[in-house]
Amino acid sequence: MAARALMFQGTGSDVGKSLIVAGLARALANRGLKVRPFKPQNMSNNAAVTTDGGEIGRAQALQARAARARATVHMNPILLKPQSEIGAQIVVQGRVHGVARAAAYQDLKPELLRFVLDSFARLRQEADVVLIEGAGSASEINLRTNDIANMGFARAADVPVVLIGDIDRGGVIASLVGTKAVIVPEDAALVRGFLINKFRGDPALFASGMAAIADATGWQPLGLVPFFSDAGLLPAEDALALDRASPAKPRARIRVAVPILPHIANFDDLDPLEAEPAVEVVRVRPGGALPGDADLVILPGSKATMADLAALRKAGFDIDIAAHRRRGGTVIGLCGGYQMLGRTVRDPAGIEGPAGEAEGLGLLDVETVLSGEKRLEPACGEACGARFSGYEMHMGVTTGPDCARPFARLSDGTKEGAMSADGRVIGTYIHGVFGDDAQRAAWLARLGAGPTAIAHDALIERTLDRLAAHIAAHVDVECLLKLAR
Repeated sequence: MAARALMFQGTGSDVGKSLIVAGLARALANRGLKVRPFKPQNMSNNAAVTTDGGEIGRAQALQARAARARATVHMNPILLKPQSEIGAQIVVQGRVHGVARAAAYQDLKPELLRFVLDSFARLRQEADVVLIEGAGSASEINLRTNDIANMGFARAADVPVVLIGDIDRGGVIASLVGTKAVIVPEDAALVRGFLINKFRGDPALFASGMAAIADATGWQPLGLVPFFSDAGLLPAEDALALDRASPAKPRARIRVAVPILPHIANFDDLDPLEAEPAVEVVRVRPGGALPGDADLVILPGSKATMADLAALRKAGFDIDIAAHRRRGGTVIGLCGGYQMLGRTVRDPAGIEGPAGEAEGLGLLDVETVLSGEKRLEPACGEACGARFSGYEMHMGVTTGPDCARPFARLSDGTKEGAMSADGRVIGTYIHGVFGDDAQRAAWLARLGAGPTAIAHDALIERTLDRLAAHIAAHVDVECLLKLAR
């Protein structure tokens, strides 16, 4: 028998859809229900490798963990990974399908809908409840034709919808009532109720607001959810999270500087470091300067290495990194950041854009050739005298003399990554390496920050349990289950 399903759409991006679905998934899993998360179409460069050998958005991987289920490609069958302002790599059921400009992608949607419905049907056969997350805003009527992410999917799959508004950004009454005003009646009829997220203050003061929305829309109020202060401990999917202020670190002993480039990818690599009380992570946008007193500079992953390398130089970060290196600082490049550290990056087939090559930062004696074959693999082994586990997700092969000094030895004996002669410049394709407690502890000791203060996996689990309790306390979960069909 097919599972019940309920879809959560938003009045805009970053209203907290992913977090609410994750919390609800854990709350229902704690009741003994078999829950599966699903997002028909996602746009994110923060991705995760699945147990069936593909990739999905990071938020769906977190939601799978919240549901205590293994992450599969069917939880996010269409993943768009932006490579430019108007184009993206298209990943279908975990594998690269091609690259399309935004306008051309709109014409591909009818073809992609069959993959979306196929994946949804597969999940319904193995679950009691499927929790579906929409993308962006439900009121983007300019994109309604051929839509597969929001109301288009809801209509095609015949699933009820709960609409989420974000009161923290202001105008939540207008955004919810306005959504009802602009969408067609057939779409509005699918909406069964609404949630208000990120509330601060006395909920009694917004009781009339909830009533006003219900009166204007005819939708049922299902909960007023207070701001969840621990949200920053969980992996974020949207790069908007990078603009949020980091908490003060009065006990910080080391500073880690991270240049934020336009096509940054898998930035959750930084989360375990940010969670450490002894580590201050300083994120620097173009227009700023990397702090001169940084102990470590991390170049994170990139979905468009050559474009981000040009952006790095335009921002003057190459000068900052060279100065950091002269002062004896340490530099780590992760995936695309690793490629930037070398002498040359070549893209002869135009994988990321126009075919060509670019001069790297020259801090590692290696060169990279981008290729169409994507490596998606779990990885484990030893580095810096400690065990680690993580994953690889990259297109390209890096070779050169510094690869003779690898960053790591994988469990199958393979040498991975590269290191400068003095050991202060390191490149690796392994994501998630700082999430391994033993590996992170080795780095903190090397940098003089003392022992690790957290067990990261345990921290994530505790945070998910707190999120589940938070959602259950402020949302009518029983009503949501009755609305699901």
